[in-house]
Amino acid sequence: MAYPSDQELAHIAELARRARVSVLAMLSVAHSGHLAGSLGMADVFAALYGYALRHNPAEPEWVERDRLILSNGHIAPIRYATMAHVGYMPLEELTTLRRFGSRLQGHPERTHLPGLETTSGPLGDGLPQAAGIALAATMDGAQYHTYVLTSDGEHQCGIVWEAVMFAAKNRLGNLTNIIARNRIQIGGDTEDVMPLEPLAEKYEAFNWHVQEVDGHNVEMFLEVLDAARAVTDKPSVIVAHTIPGKGVPEIEGDYRWHGKAPSEEQAKKWIAALG
Repeated sequence: MAYPSDQELAHIAELARRARVSVLAMLSVAHSGHLAGSLGMADVFAALYGYALRHNPAEPEWVERDRLILSNGHIAPIRYATMAHVGYMPLEELTTLRRFGSRLQGHPERTHLPGLETTSGPLGDGLPQAAGIALAATMDGAQYHTYVLTSDGEHQCGIVWEAVMFAAKNRLGNLTNIIARNRIQIGGDTEDVMPLEPLAEKYEAFNWHVQEVDGHNVEMFLEVLDAARAVTDKPSVIVAHTIPGKGVPEIEGDYRWHGKAPSEEQAKKWIAALG
């Protein structure tokens, strides 16, 4: 992957800002949804869809596209918003979030919206699904890379660690797991609910290529993403440290906004602050 220019980095930053604005607007209209995690992953989604992924919005089923799996499907608003801003759907469709009959359900539904690889829902399922897709690619001799976005909290599920072993055993160098390490879940801090640390060392023990990064530093994130793709003899994991609610100082780091939507007044205020 070529090193991004200043103009490209500015484009990614603007994409993330617009996506955050859209998320606030979407959730205030729907009166429900997951805000904190969506805002926290805006920079990662912008870096992927705005630069790193091989994809084509005009041809969502392009056979050579990279596969992007969203395991923590409750942060669907940021995926929908980013996809809309790069051309997968009209921006006006974002206001249909969670409506009956909408393509934009509370969790992504593969058969509803072109550009989705899996249906998200039960936490813990994304990494096993991604490992299967990556293994299929090696069996077919396909060149695409499989990325999976996982939450830190779902690493409390045993099925995740079965997939970790499976991917290492099969030397899936075409698989990269990006962990949203924001330390919150619906019941509080992950380290209070069920401690995960030392998370990076656990992956190292399972023979994964491990990197940690500030998930809001797009330039650094793209560097580690490039390094992960260069490793071909083992799966890679990127522990992306992110701030839940990023971009809205009033709610940053507050687990109570994990699954809470802003009021219309709050959304207007925070959107204005985002510019």
